[in-house]
Amino acid sequence: MTQRTLAFIGAGRMASAIIDGLLAKKTYRPSDIVCLSGSGLSAETLAQRTGIRRANTLDELLKEADILVVAFKPQHLAGADPRLAELTEGKLVLSVLAAKTIARLEKTFPKARNIVRTMPNTPAAIGAGITGWAAAHELTTPDRQAVTTLLAAMGREVEIPEPQIDALMAISGCGPAYIFEFAGALREAGMAAGLDRGIAQTLALETILGAGKLLVQSGAEPEALRNQVTSPNGTTFAALKRFEAHDFRGLVKEAVLAAKARSEELSRD
Repeated sequence: MTQRTLAFIGAGRMASAIIDGLLAKKTYRPSDIVCLSGSGLSAETLAQRTGIRRANTLDELLKEADILVVAFKPQHLAGADPRLAELTEGKLVLSVLAAKTIARLEKTFPKARNIVRTMPNTPAAIGAGITGWAAAHELTTPDRQAVTTLLAAMGREVEIPEPQIDALMAISGCGPAYIFEFAGALREAGMAAGLDRGIAQTLALETILGAGKLLVQSGAEPEALRNQVTSPNGTTFAALKRFEAHDFRGLVKEAVLAAKARSEELSRD
């Protein structure tokens, strides 16, 4: 890929995750990345830690940039500097702002050559994320390669139609919290069964980690692996019957649909 200067407006956790991934994979050199933050403090910290450049003004940030990654807090979009409209003319804009639609982004970046809306999740911070994305218009081959390269720095990426992003948010965006909650519940259940907290925590976390790796590496359906663990009228069978009695899958569905509905509400703001 031809190297193109990459600019970040916002220098928080998501910007750091992308930049760390790009530098670790040697996709970009530090000198080809520049960042700017509202207070300047997070940009200064990020620049010192990674060796990338720090801009002092929007003009300096965007003067040489071909791609702009919008990574500030979503609520700051409404108050974004109106000069961004002119300064991003002809540039590729990639947004990691939750619940901000392409139509809304086009109001701030009306002259961008294309706008890409993305929805990463928190495991992106360790390069194990999954990011869904959609573009305003068909991407050129170089721009598509640039987008997939950027998102691959955080893990895996998947292109979906924009109307499906709220559903994706409810699964992969919110999903880590569901897993964390289940891990906590499994730990507390272990304590109720007589284990000390440290052992229960270790068993819960390692079981979730191992089961997830097995599921991915096997390529099997979750139900197939579940059935391999479940003997007729055995211990796992007894546990799963309790899940069934309380409609565990129905509860998960309700939770996901509630998250999707809320994401739709936020996207209309």
